[in-house]
Amino acid sequence: MPDPRDPRTRKTDTLATLATPAIDVWVASASGEGAPHLVPLSLAWVEEQVVVAVEASSVTARNVTTSGVARLAVGPTRDVVMIDAVLDRTVEVADDELGAAYAAQADWDPRRSTGYVFLVLRPVRVQAWRESDEIAGRTLMRDGDWLV
Repeated sequence: MPDPRDPRTRKTDTLATLATPAIDVWVASASGEGAPHLVPLSLAWVEEQVVVAVEASSVTARNVTTSGVARLAVGPTRDVVMIDAVLDRTVEVADDELGAAYAAQADWDPRRSTGYVFLVLRPVRVQAWRESDEIAGRTLMRDGDWLV
């Protein structure tokens, strides 16, 4: 097992993970009335925000646009990045600038499909850890501000 990372290294590793091409994210959302909903989606890290493409009529789109929040998990159990995020905006996939940035990182281009929107999520808390020896100090961002 590698030694625990210092906070700066952990932040650098986290940002590298979020910028990884064709990386997936688990998106947890909930309505005020129903059970939590969890789906895997392709992620793009654009200007320090998470961008995911979903069908506008999907449970995820409805939950996130109604509640304004989502919880995201990136990476394997032993090198996870957890993000609590708020909805910054919903954007039609026809938006060329955001669509190009999304397609450049994700492994598909939703602009070629119909009925999709981008959910642009602003992180308010980011945590990252590998093993139990990194649980202490796992919070890298709090209230939208990087701590390191």
